Amino acid sequence: MVRVRLVKRLAEGLWQLSGFPRNGINVYLMEDVLVDAATRHAGRRIMRQIQGHHVTAHALTHAHPDHQGASHEICQRLDIPLWCGEADADAVEDPELIRRRQPDTAINRLIWRSWAGPGHPVARRLREGDEIAGFRVLDVPGHSAGHVAFWRESDRVLVAGDVVRSMSYLTGLPQLGEPPGAFTPDPGRNRESARRLAELEPALVCVGHGSPVRDTRKFVEFVASLA
Repeated sequence: MVRVRLVKRLAEGLWQLSGFPRNGINVYLMEDVLVDAATRHAGRRIMRQIQGHHVTAHALTHAHPDHQGASHEICQRLDIPLWCGEADADAVEDPELIRRRQPDTAINRLIWRSWAGPGHPVARRLREGDEIAGFRVLDVPGHSAGHVAFWRESDRVLVAGDVVRSMSYLTGLPQLGEPPGAFTPDPGRNRESARRLAELEPALVCVGHGSPVRDTRKFVEFVASLA
């Protein structure tokens, strides 16, 4: 059982860690697997919040600096393996590839310098249909080449990473949206991935940025509105 009050239970076997700003850069626990690790400045906070919870592995939705930043530190301190999508594995091991694969903009260069963490060996390359912590791996590229999501059909819970967001990056207020093109090498393919997720009609959508979405109709209609 998670003992730290800052960890919020979202569903059976699924928790959201707290961060700053609230819901800004999300980290989750799926049973005994830590999903994403925010920026390289988040290691101490994450370790504090997972104290008392048996964590056996760390998985990434994708290889971006705000998701892999503390991965190396967490895996070293807990002595656990790191898993990620097959097409992102080389970038997880060599974060210089993250910078090269992002659109060459000032904001991406700043984010990479400020947030990216060290590389770390990938113990397991996740593929479509793999199962971790009772969730099935879905291959949903676009925001990154190896972006994956995690789907539990029994209660229609989806950990979607950055395929969609549920907050405005300008105001921090709730707002469904696509990840900005400045951070997304292939926006068209990401829209295809969003449509695939919407077809599942999830009851709970846990995103990388923003609060969990529990309104299935709103989520499905938003994705349907995309060009």
